Amino acid sequence: MNEQEIKRKSKFLSLILRHQPETVGIQLDESGWVDVETLLAAIAEHGKTMSRETLEHVVHSNDKQRFSFSEDGARIRANQGHSVKIELGYEAAVPPSF
Repeated sequence: MNEQEIKRKSKFLSLILRHQPETVGIQLDESGWVDVETLLAAIAEHGKTMSRETLEHVVHSNDKQRFSFSEDGARIRANQGHSVKIELGYEAAVPPSF
């Protein structure tokens, strides 16, 4: 898979996992997670192809770490930049007081 194809797939994942999960008919949970098999099946049902191996390659090769898998590898989510309402579970940074 060449860099252009990886970038195209990464942008497609961003669309789904950050902005419009309904594009492929999925729903993210309250923390932005979706089951990997559900995601791959939904992508296939909408005329796109992405294997588990390709998905892993896109996630692990992304220099900005836009996506992550759950510890058991069963779920995936975007790490930042959501326009859909989710709770990532990160603590808010407290600005230093001067």
